[in-house]
Amino acid sequence: MSDKYKTTRTKELEFGGTLGAVILPFLLPSTVFYLIISCGTKEASVFNFPPPLPELGELWNPITFLLFLCWIGLQAAFYVCPVGKIAEGQILRDGSKLKYRINAFHAFVMTSVVVGIGLASGLHLSYIYDHFLQFAVSASVVSFVLSIFLYIKSLCVKESLLAPGGNSGNPIYDFFIGHELNPRIGSFDLKYFCELRPGLIGWVLINLAMLSKESELRGSVSTAMILVNIFQFVYVIDALWNEEAILTTMDIVHDGFGLMLAFGDLTWVPFTYSLQSYFLVNHPVELNAFAAVIITILNLLGYFIFRRANSQKNTFRRNPKDPAVADLQTIATATGKRLLVSGWWGFVRHPNYLGDLIMALAWSLPCGFTHILPYFYVIYFTVLLIHREARDEHQCRKKYGLAWEEYCKRVPYRIFPYMY
Repeated sequence: MSDKYKTTRTKELEFGGTLGAVILPFLLPSTVFYLIISCGTKEASVFNFPPPLPELGELWNPITFLLFLCWIGLQAAFYVCPVGKIAEGQILRDGSKLKYRINAFHAFVMTSVVVGIGLASGLHLSYIYDHFLQFAVSASVVSFVLSIFLYIKSLCVKESLLAPGGNSGNPIYDFFIGHELNPRIGSFDLKYFCELRPGLIGWVLINLAMLSKESELRGSVSTAMILVNIFQFVYVIDALWNEEAILTTMDIVHDGFGLMLAFGDLTWVPFTYSLQSYFLVNHPVELNAFAAVIITILNLLGYFIFRRANSQKNTFRRNPKDPAVADLQTIATATGKRLLVSGWWGFVRHPNYLGDLIMALAWSLPCGFTHILPYFYVIYFTVLLIHREARDEHQCRKKYGLAWEEYCKRVPYRIFPYMY
Protein backbone atom coordinates (compact mmCIF):
# COMPACT_ATOMS: atom_id res chain seq x y z
CA MET A 1 0.00 0.00 0.00
CA SER A 2 1.40 3.38 -0.97
CA ASP A 3 2.18 6.03 1.59
CA LYS A 4 0.21 9.11 0.50
CA TYR A 5 1.87 11.30 3.14
CA LYS A 6 5.37 11.12 1.72
CA THR A 7 8.17 13.33 2.97
CA THR A 8 10.09 15.31 0.38
CA ARG A 9 13.85 14.92 0.24
CA THR A 10 15.85 17.18 2.54
CA LYS A 11 17.73 19.66 0.36
CA GLU A 12 19.05 22.12 2.96
CA LEU A 13 21.69 20.30 5.01
CA GLU A 14 22.65 21.68 8.42
CA PHE A 15 25.68 21.36 10.72
CA GLY A 16 28.12 21.38 7.82
CA GLY A 17 26.26 18.81 5.73
CA THR A 18 28.03 15.54 4.99
CA LEU A 19 31.42 16.89 6.12
CA GLY A 20 29.96 17.90 9.47
CA ALA A 21 28.23 14.52 9.80
CA VAL A 22 31.63 12.84 9.34
CA ILE A 23 33.63 15.11 11.67
CA LEU A 24 31.18 15.70 14.54
CA PRO A 25 30.82 12.03 15.62
CA PHE A 26 34.56 12.13 16.37
CA LEU A 27 34.76 15.74 17.58
CA LEU A 28 31.90 15.59 20.10
CA PRO A 29 33.11 12.65 22.25
CA SER A 30 36.71 13.85 21.92
CA THR A 31 35.64 17.23 23.33
CA VAL A 32 33.85 15.61 26.27
CA PHE A 33 36.86 13.42 27.13
CA TYR A 34 39.29 16.33 26.66
CA LEU A 35 37.32 18.56 29.02
CA ILE A 36 37.02 15.87 31.70
CA ILE A 37 40.72 14.96 31.51
CA SER A 38 41.78 18.63 31.55
CA CYS A 39 39.47 19.40 34.46
CA GLY A 40 41.08 16.63 36.50
CA THR A 41 44.61 18.02 36.11
CA LYS A 42 46.26 20.43 38.52
CA GLU A 43 46.43 23.21 35.91
CA ALA A 44 42.88 22.61 34.58
CA SER A 45 43.94 24.37 31.41
CA VAL A 46 42.15 23.87 28.11
CA PHE A 47 45.29 25.20 26.42
CA ASN A 48 47.44 22.32 27.70
CA PHE A 49 47.16 20.22 24.54
CA PRO A 50 47.33 17.36 24.40
CA PRO A 51 46.40 16.71 28.02
CA PRO A 52 47.96 13.74 29.81
CA LEU A 53 46.30 10.82 28.06
CA PRO A 54 45.02 7.98 30.26
CA GLU A 55 45.82 4.33 29.67
CA LEU A 56 43.20 2.38 27.73
CA GLY A 57 42.35 0.48 30.90
CA GLU A 58 41.39 3.76 32.57
CA LEU A 59 38.80 4.49 29.88
CA TRP A 60 36.76 1.31 30.12
CA ASN A 61 35.31 -0.48 33.12
CA PRO A 62 32.67 -3.23 32.66
CA ILE A 63 31.17 -2.47 36.07
CA THR A 64 30.81 1.22 35.20
CA PHE A 65 29.21 0.30 31.88
CA LEU A 66 26.78 -2.05 33.64
CA LEU A 67 25.89 0.66 36.16
CA PHE A 68 25.18 3.09 33.33
CA LEU A 69 22.90 0.52 31.65
CA CYS A 70 21.13 0.02 34.98
CA TRP A 71 20.60 3.78 35.18
CA ILE A 72 19.01 3.80 31.72
CA GLY A 73 16.88 0.80 32.66
CA LEU A 74 15.74 2.43 35.90
CA GLN A 75 14.63 5.57 34.08
CA ALA A 76 12.90 3.47 31.39
CA ALA A 77 10.99 1.61 34.11
CA PHE A 78 9.85 4.89 35.65
CA TYR A 79 8.88 6.20 32.19
CA VAL A 80 6.41 3.37 31.59
CA CYS A 81 4.86 3.64 35.07
CA PRO A 82 1.13 4.45 34.71
CA VAL A 83 1.38 7.74 36.63
CA GLY A 84 0.96 11.28 35.32
CA LYS A 85 -1.39 12.59 32.67
CA ILE A 86 -1.48 11.83 28.95
CA ALA A 87 -0.82 14.75 26.59
CA GLU A 88 -1.03 15.02 22.81
CA GLY A 89 1.83 16.21 20.66
CA GLN A 90 1.70 18.45 17.60
CA ILE A 91 -0.25 17.42 14.50
CA LEU A 92 1.84 15.17 12.25
CA ARG A 93 1.86 15.19 8.45
CA ASP A 94 -0.80 12.48 8.29
CA GLY A 95 -3.08 14.50 10.58
CA SER A 96 -2.55 12.29 13.62
CA LYS A 97 -1.22 13.22 17.05
CA LEU A 98 1.07 11.12 19.20
CA LYS A 99 0.27 10.66 22.87
CA TYR A 100 2.87 11.20 25.59
CA ARG A 101 2.80 10.32 29.27
CA ILE A 102 3.83 13.34 31.34
CA ASN A 103 5.58 11.85 34.35
CA ALA A 104 9.19 13.09 34.30
CA PHE A 105 8.79 14.83 37.66
CA HIS A 106 7.33 11.63 39.09
CA ALA A 107 10.39 9.80 37.74
CA PHE A 108 12.64 12.28 39.53
CA VAL A 109 10.81 11.71 42.82
CA MET A 110 11.04 7.93 42.44
CA THR A 111 14.72 8.25 41.54
CA SER A 112 15.29 10.33 44.67
CA VAL A 113 13.68 7.59 46.78
CA VAL A 114 15.92 4.93 45.20
CA VAL A 115 19.06 7.04 45.69
CA GLY A 116 18.01 7.83 49.26
CA ILE A 117 17.61 4.13 50.04
CA GLY A 118 21.00 3.51 48.47
CA LEU A 119 22.67 6.19 50.59
CA ALA A 120 21.05 4.78 53.74
CA SER A 121 22.41 1.36 52.77
CA GLY A 122 25.98 2.63 52.46
CA LEU A 123 26.07 3.73 48.81
CA HIS A 124 28.98 6.08 48.07
CA LEU A 125 28.05 8.60 45.35
CA SER A 126 31.70 9.62 45.17
CA TYR A 127 32.15 6.49 43.01
CA ILE A 128 30.77 8.60 40.15
CA TYR A 129 33.55 11.14 40.62
CA ASP A 130 36.21 8.44 40.88
CA HIS A 131 35.05 6.87 37.58
CA PHE A 132 33.75 9.99 35.84
CA LEU A 133 35.69 9.50 32.61
CA GLN A 134 34.68 5.84 32.44
CA PHE A 135 31.03 6.78 32.85
CA ALA A 136 31.42 9.31 30.00
CA VAL A 137 32.94 6.61 27.78
CA SER A 138 30.11 4.23 28.68
CA ALA A 139 27.52 6.89 27.83
CA SER A 140 29.23 7.52 24.49
CA VAL A 141 29.17 3.82 23.62
CA VAL A 142 25.47 3.59 24.45
CA SER A 143 24.78 6.75 22.39
CA PHE A 144 26.49 5.31 19.31
CA VAL A 145 24.88 1.86 19.63
CA LEU A 146 21.47 3.47 20.08
CA SER A 147 22.06 5.68 17.02
CA ILE A 148 22.95 2.68 14.86
CA PHE A 149 19.76 0.94 16.01
CA LEU A 150 17.72 4.09 15.29
CA TYR A 151 19.04 4.37 11.75
CA ILE A 152 18.45 0.68 10.95
CA LYS A 153 14.94 0.98 12.39
CA SER A 154 14.24 4.08 10.30
CA LEU A 155 14.86 2.13 7.09
CA CYS A 156 11.81 -0.01 7.84
CA VAL A 157 9.18 2.67 8.54
CA LYS A 158 6.75 4.53 6.30
CA GLU A 159 8.17 7.58 4.56
CA SER A 160 5.64 9.82 6.30
CA LEU A 161 7.31 8.98 9.63
CA LEU A 162 10.69 10.34 8.55
CA ALA A 163 12.05 13.63 9.83
CA PRO A 164 11.68 16.60 7.46
CA GLY A 165 15.31 17.56 8.13
CA GLY A 166 16.76 14.04 8.06
CA ASN A 167 15.60 12.59 4.75
CA SER A 168 18.43 13.64 2.47
CA GLY A 169 19.12 10.20 1.02
CA ASN A 170 22.69 10.48 2.30
CA PRO A 171 23.04 7.73 4.94
CA ILE A 172 25.93 9.44 6.74
CA TYR A 173 24.05 12.70 7.14
CA ASP A 174 20.72 11.05 7.98
CA PHE A 175 22.39 8.80 10.57
CA PHE A 176 23.84 11.85 12.32
CA ILE A 177 20.91 14.24 12.10
CA GLY A 178 18.19 11.63 12.64
CA HIS A 179 16.24 9.83 9.91
CA GLU A 180 13.00 9.04 11.77
CA LEU A 181 11.10 11.83 13.49
CA ASN A 182 9.51 10.00 16.42
CA PRO A 183 10.98 6.49 16.69
CA ARG A 184 8.91 4.28 18.98
CA ILE A 185 8.91 0.72 20.20
CA GLY A 186 5.22 0.20 20.80
CA SER A 187 4.19 3.23 22.83
CA PHE A 188 7.73 3.80 24.15
CA ASP A 189 8.95 7.00 22.48
CA LEU A 190 12.76 6.78 22.36
CA LYS A 191 13.42 10.45 21.58
CA TYR A 192 10.99 11.77 24.15
CA PHE A 193 12.40 9.42 26.79
CA CYS A 194 16.00 10.52 26.20
CA GLU A 195 15.15 14.21 25.97
CA LEU A 196 14.65 14.79 29.71
CA ARG A 197 15.15 11.70 31.80
CA PRO A 198 18.50 9.81 31.80
CA GLY A 199 20.72 12.81 31.03
CA LEU A 200 18.92 15.59 32.86
CA ILE A 201 18.20 13.64 36.04
CA GLY A 202 21.69 12.15 35.74
CA TRP A 203 23.10 15.69 35.72
CA VAL A 204 21.62 16.30 39.19
CA LEU A 205 23.00 12.97 40.44
CA ILE A 206 26.48 13.81 39.11
CA ASN A 207 26.44 17.19 40.85
CA LEU A 208 25.41 15.50 44.09
CA ALA A 209 28.28 13.03 43.65
CA MET A 210 30.75 15.91 43.27
CA LEU A 211 29.37 17.53 46.41
CA SER A 212 29.77 14.22 48.23
CA LYS A 213 33.38 13.87 47.04
CA GLU A 214 34.26 17.40 48.15
CA SER A 215 32.82 16.63 51.59
CA GLU A 216 34.92 13.46 51.80
CA LEU A 217 38.12 15.29 50.82
CA ARG A 218 37.73 18.41 52.98
CA GLY A 219 35.25 17.49 55.68
CA SER A 220 32.81 20.18 54.55
CA VAL A 221 31.10 21.55 51.45
CA SER A 222 32.05 24.91 49.96
CA THR A 223 29.59 27.72 49.29
CA ALA A 224 30.57 27.59 45.61
CA MET A 225 29.66 23.89 45.35
CA ILE A 226 26.35 24.48 47.15
CA LEU A 227 25.41 27.32 44.77
CA VAL A 228 26.22 25.30 41.66
CA ASN A 229 24.18 22.36 42.95
CA ILE A 230 21.19 24.51 43.91
CA PHE A 231 21.16 26.59 40.72
CA GLN A 232 21.34 23.59 38.42
CA PHE A 233 18.93 21.56 40.55
CA VAL A 234 16.28 24.28 40.20
CA TYR A 235 16.85 24.40 36.43
CA VAL A 236 16.37 20.63 36.06
CA ILE A 237 13.31 20.57 38.32
CA ASP A 238 11.80 23.39 36.25
CA ALA A 239 12.32 21.36 33.05
CA LEU A 240 10.80 18.22 34.59
CA TRP A 241 7.85 20.07 36.12
CA ASN A 242 7.11 21.81 32.79
CA GLU A 243 7.74 18.63 30.77
CA GLU A 244 4.73 19.12 28.50
CA ALA A 245 6.28 22.29 27.07
CA ILE A 246 8.95 20.31 25.19
CA LEU A 247 6.25 18.85 22.92
CA THR A 248 6.34 22.11 20.93
CA THR A 249 10.14 22.43 20.73
CA MET A 250 12.22 22.02 17.57
CA ASP A 251 13.82 18.87 18.97
CA ILE A 252 10.46 17.09 19.12
CA VAL A 253 8.58 18.72 16.23
CA HIS A 254 11.27 19.03 13.55
CA ASP A 255 14.50 17.17 14.34
CA GLY A 256 14.84 13.45 13.80
CA PHE A 257 16.36 11.21 16.44
CA GLY A 258 19.87 10.27 15.42
CA LEU A 259 23.38 10.55 16.79
CA MET A 260 23.16 14.33 17.24
CA LEU A 261 20.33 14.19 19.78
CA ALA A 262 21.18 10.77 21.24
CA PHE A 263 24.74 11.82 22.08
CA GLY A 264 23.56 15.23 23.24
CA ASP A 265 20.93 13.80 25.59
CA LEU A 266 22.88 10.87 27.05
CA THR A 267 26.48 12.12 27.05
CA TRP A 268 26.95 15.81 26.29
CA VAL A 269 24.37 17.18 28.73
CA PRO A 270 25.25 15.23 31.89
CA PHE A 271 29.04 15.20 31.38
CA THR A 272 29.69 18.76 30.18
CA TYR A 273 26.93 20.63 32.00
CA SER A 274 28.30 19.27 35.30
CA LEU A 275 31.86 20.53 34.66
CA GLN A 276 31.54 23.33 37.23
CA SER A 277 30.93 20.91 40.10
CA TYR A 278 33.62 18.53 38.82
CA PHE A 279 36.06 21.44 38.61
CA LEU A 280 35.34 22.57 42.18
CA VAL A 281 36.32 19.20 43.67
CA ASN A 282 39.98 19.63 42.66
CA HIS A 283 40.06 23.43 42.47
CA PRO A 284 38.15 24.79 45.47
CA VAL A 285 37.03 28.41 45.45
CA GLU A 286 36.20 30.40 48.57
CA LEU A 287 33.29 32.77 48.01
CA ASN A 288 32.58 35.55 50.46
CA ALA A 289 28.99 36.33 51.42
CA PHE A 290 28.78 39.39 49.17
CA ALA A 291 29.89 37.48 46.06
CA ALA A 292 27.48 34.65 46.86
CA VAL A 293 24.58 37.08 47.15
CA ILE A 294 25.42 38.87 43.88
CA ILE A 295 25.73 35.56 41.98
CA THR A 296 22.45 34.34 43.49
CA ILE A 297 20.66 37.53 42.42
CA LEU A 298 22.04 37.12 38.89
CA ASN A 299 20.77 33.55 38.72
CA LEU A 300 17.36 34.59 40.03
CA LEU A 301 17.16 37.31 37.37
CA GLY A 302 17.97 34.82 34.63
CA TYR A 303 15.48 32.30 35.97
CA PHE A 304 12.76 34.97 36.28
CA ILE A 305 13.17 36.00 32.63
CA PHE A 306 13.42 32.38 31.45
CA ARG A 307 10.36 31.15 33.34
CA ARG A 308 8.10 34.14 32.74
CA ALA A 309 8.87 34.18 29.01
CA ASN A 310 8.26 30.46 28.61
CA SER A 311 5.10 30.57 30.71
CA GLN A 312 3.73 33.45 28.65
CA LYS A 313 4.41 31.58 25.39
CA ASN A 314 2.92 28.30 26.64
CA THR A 315 -0.17 30.01 28.02
CA PHE A 316 -0.73 31.78 24.69
CA ARG A 317 -0.33 28.54 22.74
CA ARG A 318 -2.81 26.69 24.94
CA ASN A 319 -5.42 29.44 25.10
CA PRO A 320 -4.91 32.85 23.42
CA LYS A 321 -8.01 34.10 25.26
CA ASP A 322 -6.54 33.42 28.68
CA PRO A 323 -6.76 36.67 30.74
CA ALA A 324 -3.00 36.52 31.34
CA VAL A 325 -2.26 36.93 27.60
CA ALA A 326 -5.53 38.18 26.09
CA ASP A 327 -4.35 41.82 25.96
CA LEU A 328 -1.04 41.09 24.24
CA GLN A 329 -0.51 42.40 20.70
CA THR A 330 -0.21 39.83 17.91
CA ILE A 331 0.34 39.50 14.17
CA ALA A 332 -1.87 37.18 12.13
CA THR A 333 -0.19 34.64 9.81
CA ALA A 334 -1.40 32.73 6.76
CA THR A 335 -1.26 29.49 8.78
CA GLY A 336 -3.95 30.74 11.16
CA LYS A 337 -1.51 31.15 14.03
CA ARG A 338 -0.66 34.49 15.58
CA LEU A 339 2.75 35.82 16.57
CA LEU A 340 3.22 37.64 19.87
CA VAL A 341 4.74 41.12 19.48
CA SER A 342 4.32 42.43 23.02
CA GLY A 343 5.05 41.25 26.52
CA TRP A 344 8.27 39.28 26.87
CA TRP A 345 8.15 38.28 23.21
CA GLY A 346 8.00 41.89 22.13
CA PHE A 347 11.17 42.62 24.11
CA VAL A 348 13.40 40.27 22.08
CA ARG A 349 12.52 37.34 19.81
CA HIS A 350 13.91 34.78 22.25
CA PRO A 351 13.68 36.14 25.80
CA ASN A 352 13.90 32.56 27.14
CA TYR A 353 17.36 32.26 25.57
CA LEU A 354 18.40 35.51 27.26
CA GLY A 355 17.34 34.13 30.64
CA ASP A 356 19.11 30.85 29.88
CA LEU A 357 22.39 32.63 29.18
CA ILE A 358 22.21 34.78 32.31
CA MET A 359 21.73 31.62 34.36
CA ALA A 360 24.62 29.93 32.53
CA LEU A 361 26.92 32.77 33.56
CA ALA A 362 25.72 32.54 37.18
CA TRP A 363 26.55 28.81 37.22
CA SER A 364 30.14 29.50 36.16
CA LEU A 365 30.92 32.48 38.39
CA PRO A 366 31.21 30.41 41.62
CA CYS A 367 34.30 28.81 40.04
CA GLY A 368 36.17 32.12 40.12
CA PHE A 369 38.22 33.76 37.38
CA THR A 370 41.51 31.85 37.42
CA HIS A 371 40.45 29.24 34.84
CA ILE A 372 38.44 29.46 31.64
CA LEU A 373 37.44 25.77 31.68
CA PRO A 374 34.42 26.21 34.02
CA TYR A 375 33.16 28.85 31.58
CA PHE A 376 33.05 26.32 28.74
CA TYR A 377 29.33 25.87 29.35
CA VAL A 378 28.37 29.52 29.01
CA ILE A 379 30.64 29.94 25.94
CA TYR A 380 29.30 26.82 24.27
CA PHE A 381 25.70 27.63 25.22
CA THR A 382 25.97 31.10 23.71
CA VAL A 383 27.13 29.60 20.41
CA LEU A 384 24.44 26.90 20.60
CA LEU A 385 21.58 29.31 21.21
CA ILE A 386 22.71 31.73 18.52
CA HIS A 387 22.86 28.80 16.10
CA ARG A 388 19.49 27.48 17.29
CA GLU A 389 17.98 30.94 16.91
CA ALA A 390 19.26 31.06 13.32
CA ARG A 391 17.71 27.65 12.60
CA ASP A 392 14.43 28.78 14.14
CA GLU A 393 14.55 32.04 12.17
CA HIS A 394 15.01 30.11 8.93
CA GLN A 395 12.10 27.77 9.65
CA CYS A 396 9.77 30.59 10.72
CA ARG A 397 10.63 32.65 7.65
CA LYS A 398 9.59 29.74 5.42
CA LYS A 399 6.48 29.00 7.47
CA TYR A 400 5.10 32.49 8.10
CA GLY A 401 6.43 34.49 5.13
CA LEU A 402 5.43 38.14 5.16
CA ALA A 403 4.04 37.88 8.69
CA TRP A 404 7.50 36.94 9.91
CA GLU A 405 9.03 39.89 8.06
CA GLU A 406 6.60 42.17 9.87
CA TYR A 407 7.38 40.48 13.17
CA CYS A 408 11.12 41.07 12.68
CA LYS A 409 10.47 44.76 12.04
CA ARG A 410 8.39 45.02 15.21
CA VAL A 411 10.87 42.99 17.31
CA PRO A 412 14.33 43.70 15.81
CA TYR A 413 16.54 42.13 18.49
CA ARG A 414 16.98 38.36 18.52
CA ILE A 415 18.40 37.50 21.97
CA PHE A 416 20.36 40.41 23.44
CA PRO A 417 18.42 43.70 23.61
CA TYR A 418 20.09 46.56 21.71
CA MET A 419 22.98 44.25 20.78
CA TYR A 420 21.85 41.24 18.73
